[in-house]
Parts: sequence; structure tokens; C-alpha cells
Amino acid sequence: MSPNPSARRPDSGPTLTKVWPGNSYPLGATYDGGGTNFAVFSEVAEQVYLCLIDESGAETRIRLDEVDGYVWHAYLPTVSPGQRYGFRVHGPFDPAAGQRCDPSKLLLDPYGKAFDGDFRFSQALFSYDLKAAADDPAETGTPPMVDSLGHTMTSVVINPYFDWASDRAPRTPYHETVIYEAHVKGMTQTHPGIPEELRGTYAGLAHPAIIDHLKSLNVTAIELMPVHQFLHDQRLLELGLRNYWGYNTFGFFAPHNQYAANRQAGAAVAEFKTMVRTFHEADIEVILDVVYNHTAEGNHLGPTINFRGIDNTAYYRLEDDDLRFYKDFTGTGNSLNARHPHTLQLIMDSLRYWVTEMHVDGFRFDLASTLAREFYDVDRLSAFFDLVQQDPVVSQVKLIAEPWDVGEGGYQVGNFPGLWTEWNGKYRDTVRDFWRGEPATLGEFASRLTGSSDLYEETGRRPGASINFVVAHDGFTLHDLVSYNEKHNEANGEDNRDGESYNRSWNCGVEGPTDDPEILALRARQMRNIMGTLMVSQGTPMIAHGDELGRTQQGNNNVYCQDSELSWMDWSLADKNADLLAFTRRATQLRKDHPVFRRRRFFEGRPMRRGDELGDIAWLTPSGREMTQEDWGSGLDKCVAVFLNGDAIHEPDARGERVVDDSFLLCFNAHEHDVNLVIPDGDYAQQWTAELDTTEPNGASERVVNAGETITLPARSLLVFRKTL
Repeated sequence: MSPNPSARRPDSGPTLTKVWPGNSYPLGATYDGGGTNFAVFSEVAEQVYLCLIDESGAETRIRLDEVDGYVWHAYLPTVSPGQRYGFRVHGPFDPAAGQRCDPSKLLLDPYGKAFDGDFRFSQALFSYDLKAAADDPAETGTPPMVDSLGHTMTSVVINPYFDWASDRAPRTPYHETVIYEAHVKGMTQTHPGIPEELRGTYAGLAHPAIIDHLKSLNVTAIELMPVHQFLHDQRLLELGLRNYWGYNTFGFFAPHNQYAANRQAGAAVAEFKTMVRTFHEADIEVILDVVYNHTAEGNHLGPTINFRGIDNTAYYRLEDDDLRFYKDFTGTGNSLNARHPHTLQLIMDSLRYWVTEMHVDGFRFDLASTLAREFYDVDRLSAFFDLVQQDPVVSQVKLIAEPWDVGEGGYQVGNFPGLWTEWNGKYRDTVRDFWRGEPATLGEFASRLTGSSDLYEETGRRPGASINFVVAHDGFTLHDLVSYNEKHNEANGEDNRDGESYNRSWNCGVEGPTDDPEILALRARQMRNIMGTLMVSQGTPMIAHGDELGRTQQGNNNVYCQDSELSWMDWSLADKNADLLAFTRRATQLRKDHPVFRRRRFFEGRPMRRGDELGDIAWLTPSGREMTQEDWGSGLDKCVAVFLNGDAIHEPDARGERVVDDSFLLCFNAHEHDVNLVIPDGDYAQQWTAELDTTEPNGASERVVNAGETITLPARSLLVFRKTL
């Protein structure tokens, strides 16, 4: 059935003098310096109206009579940037057939470059009777036809022109990249060096105080948690919470307006571009965490914001046996239909827009396995991967997959195509297990330390394909990883049921806060062990914001709804935990200074030249001899030394020259007791000097050891020695 239009006449409001046919491409609202072209796709629409909203909230409806390839369009020569607008789509409302058109809803532009206002949750946002659904959620009935104007946000025409000056993309190779995952608001909200009016904003993130901090950590790329325009869930708002993380997108082309210091309609776009330009001036790349797997409209009980009311079957995966309901591979209520050509176009157009118009340097794809589901299984040859592979713009930036979703067969670490890098969940799990002393992890630890060739080499990828991380936004902070055995998420209002229950964490003997100096010292050393391991591992390291300061979330491992001091960075920790900050800077500098820790190619285990006695890597037992197959198979030893040969780096540098570096000896002891370790004989080196020592609060050490000498490697420690003779 097709519901009747709302009471307001389609031609009500001020009369426009000119409406030209316009063009079907590009989609969205495009200002060309004279007027604005509007275009929106809907295959099911019977009629579409463009709705212009003035400053008072009055609406002018313009019937779109031009339709090409299911794209409805018009050009308005009198419309300029700052104009608020939306669409009303007349068509079938038949949930059993998968159709949910509702012209009482002012629909946001799927290609909107900016949005204004906010949502006011009420019956007006929903295309079903809320009271009826409370009794039977499956039978939502006919739409009550309550106009959403005044309750929803509006799309905004933007000015696309911006002075990029001499902006240049850093294009840092993966093997030289250090990623810093950050939240726009959380990173800046409490920083004393940022003016209050800029805290929590794009402008605040680009402030010299933040730039200087990142440069001191040798960070080359900042990975921003979602900045696409998102919605705060009604359930969270009713609990006094917010969708802090932002994984609830409805505007894939627009920077989230609440992160803009300038709150004028559309101003977020220029502020975001200024931020990117500023990061590029500091030679720091900007990577966006993007959420193309689902939208903020949720399941069949969610609001009608845009996609649902424009063309439900085109944009969403529906259950085959009951089209009223949505397939959910994400745990959020719906999954975007990446099999449909117009939905694929939306995703690719969005990616290109952020590269070409917003100048970002790459993307981290949330729950990326969902995008590769052609039917039920995750398909490496899916249309989405094909489009990315051949795209001359998107294929040339950093593409990072979160290689899993919540559907069956969704864990796909190591299975993405050659262009892609991946969050290496196996690295995270293995390093956590090794340092908390789990048995039988040494062989796995060796694979992860050397770049995970078992996962990436067969697809032609190199160590940089492994995005190495131990901590990310989702889960415990580094401090909490060594301070809690159990999650403590009571503040989220779900009786501690949310969040991962198996964290591979260890509280070092006491759950949560303690005054015990021995436990505090052990926790501090464990944080240094993990951070140090991250920086001497082959691959691309990622630091979670605040871990260099020892940030805590008080045991909450799922702060997605906590927009408060619990989730924000506490910058006072820079003084309190100055040693940890100094250690992190020392570890990242060590990595930056020495290419042996960031090789472009995998180790080969052989000498570089004929006649050389030493290969590029050697694994040594505490007795100083090379490990045998039996040693690897024992499953008991938690102590190992690793020789990295700086004279046997097989790949050339960017100019084709041979890469030569110092040689290093990495000494790991994850035992709960000290271990006597014999420094290997003179074939490796005559003398070694410590460059990083996790038994020291700031990692600094001037310890010198000689070949054949027996040293005590303290319990749960990492020592990095450099060959000096």
C-alpha cells in the first residue's frame, strides 16, 4: 500500500522562480558556484520531492520530474551553500515485500556532505505505531503519518571550495608507519594546553599541543575513530548515555557536526579539511575508521532517517524468508546490502570523496568481513574487493581491515586480498598470552614477532600487512589489561553483560586499584614489556590513544557509550606516569632509528651473501645455543633470545641502495622467575650495549655485556641489546 502524503501541500511555502532539469550525476547536492544540482537514487519511488527548509523551519517542496536510471534530479540556480534540505519519497509501504516508503518523513540525503540540527526522538521519527509495537514488535502496522520535520536533522548544501595551499599527502610506507588510534573528543577534551572552546573538536585535534605530542612519539599516522555523521541511540539517551564511539553512521560523506568548533551549518567541512592540512604539514597521515557495514537506522524497530525510506531493499540485506526483518552480521540490527550496485556505488563514491575532496590518507574498515559477504559466506572475490582493486583513487591509499564480523565464518584474519592490511587479532592474543605467562605460546609468539608470514606471505603481502596491536579502543586499555582479570562495565547499564568476557588479561595479583608497591611495579613493567614488544616486532605497530600515559577506564572494556572522564584521556597522567611516556618515546625512537625492526620483507633465515656464517635471524635458548625443533616443540619455555642481523637485510631502500643497520639481541623472559641467560658466542658479536630495558622505569640503561657472559634476565622483562663490538 502507498500511504497518502502528509497534510501539507507539496507546493506549499515560498515559490521558487526557477527549477531546471539538472543532471543525474553526481548524486547528492552539488554547488557549482552558480547554483546547486540535487540528485537522489530510488528504484521503488513513485514520486520524490526535494524539500528546502528555511531559517524558521518552513518547508518548500519541489517535485522532481526528471528521472534517469532511477535517479531523481533537478538544478536550482538560486540555491547556494548553507541551504538546509531533505527529501520526501512517495512509494510502497509494504514491509512483507521489503518496502518502507513513508512521505511523512523528511529523509536525509544519503550523499549529504553536511547535516544540521539534532534528532528529537518521538513517534515522528518512526514509520510504525510505537504503542502497537510495544505489544507485538513483529506487527508494527501501518505508518501513523506523523511528520518528522522539526524532529530530524536536515541536510546542508556545502561550499566545496577550499584553499589547500601546498598540501601534500605524506604517503608513508607501511614499514615506516606508526599508527596512533584516537578519538577526536576523547583526545582533546581535557588537554590543558588547548583553549576550552576548541576542546573536543577537529580544530582542537590539530592544535600544536596534540601535534607536538604525536611527533614526540614518532607517530606517522593518526587513525580517527568514526567521524562520519552518526546518531546517538534513543536507548542510550534515555539512560543518560551517548554513542561515544560513533559506530552508528547515517551520513557517509559528512564530518560529524558535533566535533566542529564552528557550529554554523556546514562549517564542519572546512574545519575538518583544515585539520587534515595541518596534520600533513607535520608529515602525519590521517586514517579514518569507517563503518560501511551497517547504518544508524537499526532493525525493523529503528527510526526512518534516510536509507529505509528511500529504498529499503536496495540499501539493506533482508531475511530471505521474511522481508520484514534485516540480516544482521554486525550485532547492530542491520547490514548494508553491498551486493546492490547502487549501494556499492555509495560506498565507493564515499571513499573517493574522502580521498579527493577531504585529502585523507586511508581507511580502517569496521567489521570488514560484512562487506565481503556476497550471500552468506565471506568471499575474497566479492564485488566490493573487485571495485577497490581497480579503483585508481581508493586502491592507492592505506586500506586496513578489521577482518571479522559477528556472523558465521566471520573471523578472516589473513584472508583479505593483496592490497589490504589487517588488524592482526592473532598478534594481539599471542602477545597478551605470552606476557601473562601462558604455556605453549613461544612458537606462535615467534611468528607474530617476525611479521606473521604464515598469515600474509601466500597472498603476496609483506610484514607491513600485519597491523600489530595489543590494545585498541574496543577492550581494556593497556593499564587495565595488566590491572583487571574481569571486565567491570556496570556503568553501561547492561548489568555487566556487554563487552568481551575473555580478555587474556592478568591483574598481577589484585583486581583493580592497589597500593601494593610490588604489584604496581609489576604492572608498570608489564606495560613496558608489551609496548616494547610492539616496537621491536616486524609489521605496522598501532598504539591506542592514552596507553603511553597509562590511561585507565576503571576496568570498563566497552566504553562505547561513556562520553565522560571515564573514556577521555587524562592528561594529568603525563606527569604522574612520566616514566611510561618516556619509555614509549624511547621505544618508538629505537624503531625509527633502526630499519632492522621494520623490514619491508620477511626474514629468510639465511645469510645474505655466500660465505657469510650468520643468517638474518637466529633464535637462541637461554644457554646461548640455537634452538632446535625439539626446543620449539617443548611448549614449556617462556624465555628466548632473538638475534637480528643488521648486515643481512635483503631488501634495498627506496633508492635501490643496500640497507645496513646495527645488529640486535632481543632477550625475552615471560617466566615469573629470573632466568640465567648466556650471551651468545663471538660469532654474533663480542660486545652488546642495552638500548631498551623494561626493568628500568624509563627504559634507559647503559648495561654492557660480553660474548659468553652469563647474565640474569629478571622475571617478566625484555632487554634489547645493540652490537657495539
